[in-house]
Amino acid sequence: MFFSRKNETASGPVEWLIVGLGNPGREYENTRHNTGFAAIDTLAHDMGVTIDRLKFKGLTATGTLSGHRVLLLKPTTYMNLSGQSVQEAMQFYKIPIDHVLILFDDISLPCGHMRIRRKGSDGGHNGIKNILYLTGKDTFPRVKIGVGKKPNPQWDLADWVLSHYTKEETAQMQEVYEKIPDVCRLIVAGQIDEAMNRYNS
Repeated sequence: MFFSRKNETASGPVEWLIVGLGNPGREYENTRHNTGFAAIDTLAHDMGVTIDRLKFKGLTATGTLSGHRVLLLKPTTYMNLSGQSVQEAMQFYKIPIDHVLILFDDISLPCGHMRIRRKGSDGGHNGIKNILYLTGKDTFPRVKIGVGKKPNPQWDLADWVLSHYTKEETAQMQEVYEKIPDVCRLIVAGQIDEAMNRYNS
């Protein structure tokens, strides 16, 4: 059982940037491609903050995680230009790339699965591709959240990632989202290996 740290406080500059990737707009809510938004919303709720301040081409909130000041960010640029929002926030707070944590959907993993990595390629994900392009680096930690592969090879990939979860999948995803606050706390605390050991599946 994990406990909320809503009363956790820290002063000083923002040290970490935690980004959930997705598309703005009601038509994209609860789609597979907005899994990063759902994950970071769960983290924000656990921290007792609301991601509603418009800044850095996105919606933001500041709070404290594992004794560090963090900025939560949901880019509103649409997925393919996510890097613009990330880069602006990084430059403003002078956050190094290894203190930028990205939460996003991954079609190579089944629903209900998660994979934490220290760095890596874009894996065909356009949001990650844009972040890599604009920052010029791949050395940021990331949490890949499985949304399932296309049920039929003939399906258009865009149609698949913009589709909604079934009732069964929704329950599986909720179980993953509930783990996100603990995952993020471990990574921000410098315990990414522990996060991998506990949650990679």
